[in-house]
Amino acid sequence: MRPTDEPPSHLGPSLLLLLQLLGPAAAFFPNIWSLLAAPGSITHQDLTEEAALNVTLQLFLEQPPPGRPPLRLEDFLGRTLLADNLFAAYFGPGSPSRRFRAALGEVSRANAAQDFLPTSRNDPDLHFDAERLGQGRARLVGALGETVVAARALDHSLARQRLGAALHALQDFYSHSNWVELGKQQPHPHLLWPRQGLRNLAQVGDPTCSDCDEWSCPGNLLGFTLLTSGYFGTHPSKPPGKCSHGGHFDQSSSQPPRGGINKDSTSPGFSPHHMLHLQAANLALLASIQAFSLLRSRLGDRGFSRLLDITPASSLSFVLDTTGSMGEEINAAKIQARHIVEQRRGGPMEPTHYVLVPFHDPGFGPVFTTSDPDSFWQQLNEIHALGGGDEPEMCLSALELALLHTPPLSDIFVFTDASPKDAFLTNRVESLTQERRCRVTFLLTEDPSRVQGRPRREVLSPLRFEPYEAVALASGGEVIFTKDQYIQDVAAIVGDSVADLVTLPLEPPVVVPERPLVFSVDGLLQRVTVRIHGEVSSFWIRNPAGVSQGQEEGEGPLGHTRRFGQFWMVRMNDPLQTGTWEIQVTAKGTPRVRVQAQTSLDFLFHFGIPMKDGPHPGLYPLTQPVAGLHSQLLVEVTGLGSRGNPGDPLPHFSHVVLRGVPHGAELGRVPLEPMGPRERGLLVASLPPTLLSTAGPFSLELIGQDGVGQGLRRVAPQPCAVVPVLLEVRCQRKVRLRLERTGPAAPPLTGPPPQLSGPPGFLAPGTEAPLSLRIASFSGPQDLDLRTSVNPSFALTSNLSRVRLEQNESAWGCLWLKVPDTAASDSVVMVTVTAMNREASTVPPTHAFLRLLVRGPTPQVRRPHFPLQDRQGERRVVQTYLGAATLTASPSSPQDQLPAPVHSTDPVLTTTSPAFHLSTLVTPGRAGGGLVGNPWWGTVGAVLLLLGLASW
Repeated sequence: MRPTDEPPSHLGPSLLLLLQLLGPAAAFFPNIWSLLAAPGSITHQDLTEEAALNVTLQLFLEQPPPGRPPLRLEDFLGRTLLADNLFAAYFGPGSPSRRFRAALGEVSRANAAQDFLPTSRNDPDLHFDAERLGQGRARLVGALGETVVAARALDHSLARQRLGAALHALQDFYSHSNWVELGKQQPHPHLLWPRQGLRNLAQVGDPTCSDCDEWSCPGNLLGFTLLTSGYFGTHPSKPPGKCSHGGHFDQSSSQPPRGGINKDSTSPGFSPHHMLHLQAANLALLASIQAFSLLRSRLGDRGFSRLLDITPASSLSFVLDTTGSMGEEINAAKIQARHIVEQRRGGPMEPTHYVLVPFHDPGFGPVFTTSDPDSFWQQLNEIHALGGGDEPEMCLSALELALLHTPPLSDIFVFTDASPKDAFLTNRVESLTQERRCRVTFLLTEDPSRVQGRPRREVLSPLRFEPYEAVALASGGEVIFTKDQYIQDVAAIVGDSVADLVTLPLEPPVVVPERPLVFSVDGLLQRVTVRIHGEVSSFWIRNPAGVSQGQEEGEGPLGHTRRFGQFWMVRMNDPLQTGTWEIQVTAKGTPRVRVQAQTSLDFLFHFGIPMKDGPHPGLYPLTQPVAGLHSQLLVEVTGLGSRGNPGDPLPHFSHVVLRGVPHGAELGRVPLEPMGPRERGLLVASLPPTLLSTAGPFSLELIGQDGVGQGLRRVAPQPCAVVPVLLEVRCQRKVRLRLERTGPAAPPLTGPPPQLSGPPGFLAPGTEAPLSLRIASFSGPQDLDLRTSVNPSFALTSNLSRVRLEQNESAWGCLWLKVPDTAASDSVVMVTVTAMNREASTVPPTHAFLRLLVRGPTPQVRRPHFPLQDRQGERRVVQTYLGAATLTASPSSPQDQLPAPVHSTDPVLTTTSPAFHLSTLVTPGRAGGGLVGNPWWGTVGAVLLLLGLASW
């Protein structure tokens, strides 16, 4: 018999508020964190990443790398399939997979978000629930079509969101329907290619389930051959005789016929058909591989690679002041761009995306984006310094425009000699750099103390460049002052930054008189560069052996020194001695010191709130930690395979240190706990509210050891920020204003938030789009002003401009965005909502960003014509016998054939075994054995739960 239902009385008020706001949902469990509730289960994240890596490997096998030997499938049999290994084999040893893993994380995060977001969590069409199979198929195909539209418009963030939503629905079909119980061994042939309607569907009057009063219900489906799915919750209500989704949190499962049929997990408390979980996951994986292959066919290899950022290279983004005094700076940008294009053309480090935004006064833009280096060079070559000449300029507006169009994890370079006229944008641009994870470097040929220079309309403050300092600090970049005669040499840092450098932590982080700066060098670093900027009278650098080098230009015992006015660059000789290095600087004022190096050992990080109760436990993602909330920090270490000797143990990190910014005071040190096999590099740290009690910036520094016991330190590229309130904005159809409160002395919450659905990130010219706004406080009373803006300047109205929140109180509001008839197709629109504390001017504002795409007229959708077999006329399958993987070729039987894209949709490495040992996708070499009893399977361990939640 079932245990008695008990309310989650042990939860704290903050988590109770989030649970009420989230409400119920139903699907495969969302992400790796979910496995704490049901060990051994296969999550949406696992299925998504495994499918993506299979199709990526297939792309690598079919497209030999230029200048390198082709990959061989047999080289991957018997090995764990990891993104780092794929990139090393295809692009060369040490090639960073960080951007690829981040892109996969965006898809996985969007997939998991379907179980959390109010726009999707209770919509049966998005989960193939309530026998709404035809409607679910239409929404699935629509989401895949929207993925193609967004990808072709070069809005890859939106494309990944729509892809994640599509994969979630596709995977849910095999868990929520009775396709597995009908004995099917292949994915449904018409879900992705809807030339024919779904057949043999159960009708409203057809009974489908018998009563089951146990958690496990293996025989509750009636004997029939019709396709059905379970009902969940109370909307829509379950008709007599119909199956429920089932599980402890499904209200419909207590109504006859009791029980359910979902196969979401291995736990009978969540999944009455838990015994079929692995079979459902097997089919969901094969179907996901088909979906990725279909997208590859529609977008082409280049477009598909852009969608998933399958490259070790970064983007190249320039923001250029084009006023009359900027001739030298523009020429420097052209020289660096030309050098990068020519040096890296055709190689793995050739930039994949180019962005150019000019500005002057009073205008800025338009933005130019391309993936063609020749088009970029032609556009850049047409820019000349003309007109203007007075200060200030619209620099931050141009930078904001560049951030909207630059891919995440990129560097942006700003060339100017003027202060910003739009300094009011400083806080917003700071937050946008962190949301996009882009690093901004300002190259200024105006000395902040200079009184002579180009004309000015007014007397300007000597602090006029502080907005640039603030943006650089928030983004992990820097501000470099130089002169016209040195700008071409100083601009060489552009080429270095495109090479994926990491910044090494300094102790202390700023220069203190008579105290050396200390940094650590480990065996995985190379091409270390020291940059010193300021009115320096002398400096020296000392290695662990006591060998020193001073400021003299030229070759020294440790490296080569060059000077360009007040800018010094020391490029250290490889190989470097490992251990503790020192830098001593004597200067007037406060000089800046920055140490950077190349390495493939780096990390991604994300924040989330654990949702341990409910039908789908998992991590609710946060863009930034919120004051008063107990948060989880999830770390994904990249480049673990880059250890010095292949036989050495893997590097590992044991602690994360939080430091205040900019002075570097240690705020706390928290242990990192591994999640799953070490080669996946997944770590988690628990951040209590006391550690994140004060709003403000902080940095993350990982502490650990390499495989031979030497110390490792890595610091995040950008600082983080504790925000005072949780602020979210999304597309909706129906919204209403309301307040909610919970806590020991507060009345209980009266119900879930409004059930909302709407356009998923797309706008149509001549329409009005409703958006929803939610704001919550978990740390105390907040009296807030809410401000909104749109880029470009579309009309936006709101019914919520001011709100006062008590602790654990939440408010909902609505905004209406009017899209003009003249809105350009495929143009990006960014909506920004800012919450500012009315009573405490020292509390930083909180920003939420919603990224939208204007969609042109919808073309008629035609079913693509694909051959029934791959180009060899046979299907490749890896069969498993007693733990060994064997490559076989078997003719396709007519009943098993699917309409296939030009690229085979069969997994490169897969299994015909219903036991679904995932290790057979990459052979049994996966740490910890196969999938059964081992929840930590998968390949790209991307627990990426941060970027872009607000862009839903």
